[in-house]
Amino acid sequence: MRHLLLLGLGLLPGLGATAPGALNGNHLKYNDGIYLKKAARSLSSGNGSAPACPSDPTTLHMSDPPYENYFYSDCNVATQVVVTSPLPDSNLKIISPRLIVAWPAGNSGVCAYFEPQNGVNGTLGIELVNSTVGNPLAATYRAPPSGSEHPRVGVTGVLRFNSSAVLTLPILGSIRTIRDFTEGPSLLDPEIQDAITFTTAANGGASLQRLWLDNVTTTTLSFTPVARNGSSVKVDGRTLKFDAGEYIFATDLNYPQLKQLKASEALNPASQDLIQQEPVQTSALSFLSYSNKLLAGAWRFLTYFGRDSMITALLMEPVLSHGEGSAMEAVIGAVLERLNRTDGRVCHEETIGDYATYLNKQENITSTGPVYDYKMVDSDYFLPVLMKKYFLENEVGRQRADAFLSIPAGDINPANSNLTYGQLALINAERIMRLAAPFAAKGNQTKENLIHLEDGQVVGQWRDSTYGLGGGRIPFDVNTALVPAALRSIAALAREGFFPKRPHWAILADKYADVWEDKTLQFFEVTVPKDEAKQRVAAYAQTISFPGPNQASTIDSDVRFYSLALDGNNNLAKVEVMNTDDCFRHFLLNTTSNQAQLTSFLNQTANNVRRTFPAGLLTDVSMLVANPAYGPDPVYARNFTNSAYHGTVVWSWQLAMMAKGLEQQLGRCEAETPTPEFCNDAVVHGNVKEAYNLLWDSIEANRAILTSEVWSWVYRDGRFQVTPLGALPPPPGVGGATESNIQQLWSLAFLAVTRNEAFR
Repeated sequence: MRHLLLLGLGLLPGLGATAPGALNGNHLKYNDGIYLKKAARSLSSGNGSAPACPSDPTTLHMSDPPYENYFYSDCNVATQVVVTSPLPDSNLKIISPRLIVAWPAGNSGVCAYFEPQNGVNGTLGIELVNSTVGNPLAATYRAPPSGSEHPRVGVTGVLRFNSSAVLTLPILGSIRTIRDFTEGPSLLDPEIQDAITFTTAANGGASLQRLWLDNVTTTTLSFTPVARNGSSVKVDGRTLKFDAGEYIFATDLNYPQLKQLKASEALNPASQDLIQQEPVQTSALSFLSYSNKLLAGAWRFLTYFGRDSMITALLMEPVLSHGEGSAMEAVIGAVLERLNRTDGRVCHEETIGDYATYLNKQENITSTGPVYDYKMVDSDYFLPVLMKKYFLENEVGRQRADAFLSIPAGDINPANSNLTYGQLALINAERIMRLAAPFAAKGNQTKENLIHLEDGQVVGQWRDSTYGLGGGRIPFDVNTALVPAALRSIAALAREGFFPKRPHWAILADKYADVWEDKTLQFFEVTVPKDEAKQRVAAYAQTISFPGPNQASTIDSDVRFYSLALDGNNNLAKVEVMNTDDCFRHFLLNTTSNQAQLTSFLNQTANNVRRTFPAGLLTDVSMLVANPAYGPDPVYARNFTNSAYHGTVVWSWQLAMMAKGLEQQLGRCEAETPTPEFCNDAVVHGNVKEAYNLLWDSIEANRAILTSEVWSWVYRDGRFQVTPLGALPPPPGVGGATESNIQQLWSLAFLAVTRNEAFR
């Protein structure tokens, strides 16, 4: 279970010596057992001194055993350090002693794997310790090396080994390279690995250094024994050997740093009190927020992801900053800058730094320029929805619309340099209208005219792992929610003059939306008769050796849900996995004209959220994003497991979107005249209200882990208990274990999404 926390005083102006509960000169106790502490200033070395920062560094410690996460930010550098040390019950095939240092700048990183010298796996423990060097971290700063205009910045601290150790594998350069190794087939390019040099230092230490493929940037990692304990570091070929004891580690790189937004800059004026009320989440928001983009997650996704940032902005708009230089405009601007001007596609992921140079080289291109991934089919549809949210529904955004849309694209994506943001937004809207037209045409409501994944791709929406859609080619969320929501937004924007050359969209886009909203759900419907549903759940529980009650007795009617996708693996017409993607429709659409369909759709969502796994989606660790219990083919249980990235696991942002979506639907009963029909159906309205409250009860019970990307469970002592996803063996056919990010951008949504007490 997660434990909290250490947070730098730079986040909390005004606390000072007057804060309640002072412990001593360096620490203050805050509410809920969170400890705030003063962070060490930057350490300068080499030629030159670190530029003075106007405020104290921000530090944060988040514990998710076997992973200990440390964050350090000041005006010169932002860095995350992850120390992995096996627990007594850890699976030693996937958990080993490891040090990771990650920089948002360039999505860069260092990874060092250690083993015990005595060869007994599991006996080596490593930890960061407080010291005169840092508490436990301090920043380092060195003047730019020859041929570079950027200073060398990084972090230092003291690493303790409980026994003698060997550094067996270092990776220096890119987080993507580290991810490929940890999550894939554990392969590394010799060109990258062979470039690491090992050097013995006169002080008894040793250092590793690698010149990037750009021939300018260098990453360095060094270890120096703490003098008093007589430890030493020995270079042995391409390994380092350590005696038991403490070592100062330092790592840096000379790559341009990003301009970080302080928590006070990422939040709007009305939400500044969150900095004191939610210091951990607001510090996480700051670590992932920069002047020209927001980053998806730490440590694995310290780069731009279009879908992630737009979903975050939609959920968190009530608290994010607005106006010039704001978090909201950083999100929208980042998406528009990276848009594909030829066809309007939104960039899913931006690859930068050393890995971009590597990918370019694979294509025989000599360039350090970014590489943009456009294979996702869902990201395109979020952009007009977000533009409507900001430029039509937010007063600051309304005032900013003309100026913002007149901004010329910068040099992030040179292909767009002669276009304005408004022109790029039009190109995206044209794509959506073009793709929506065939299905919307009279008599054309066929499966073939729905939105499919791109040819040759097995991923295309947020469940973007190999088996996340069960091989499906036609995703449920895109077709039933995202397309109609985008069309509604285009119509609204057109009515306000955002597309002056397309005034007819004000009516046409709404006509398209009516068809997509009312005629797509039927393709994905799944109904399992009550008795058969009970049998399937009982059989599934036996298949996965589930030790708890199978909950089949709670099935009191036919079970209804909507398949994840159509055309799945094993020639399945539908991927019959119960799931949470209903939340997109509840959150993004409030205009359903087919009242019977709305009532039925809400009721099946509520029933599935209310029931406990394996009969439904609810557990003690909150709502699972998938439940394959009702899929009759054995492939379902094999692919959707509690160790699969999009299996029977919990994603924080899905909790937030489902909670907000159900709240919005319940709110229609008070806000709309005439009220939707479900409001007057006592059973359905009661089910939705109960599901809303059960979901919120589970969210509040798991508050300590809500900033995580994803978490899993084990069933022990009569209940579901939280366990890190990366601590479980991966499903068959998956290369390596997939870790969860301790901080995930869209998992911060609960800063804005709160329980509506009126619906208790």
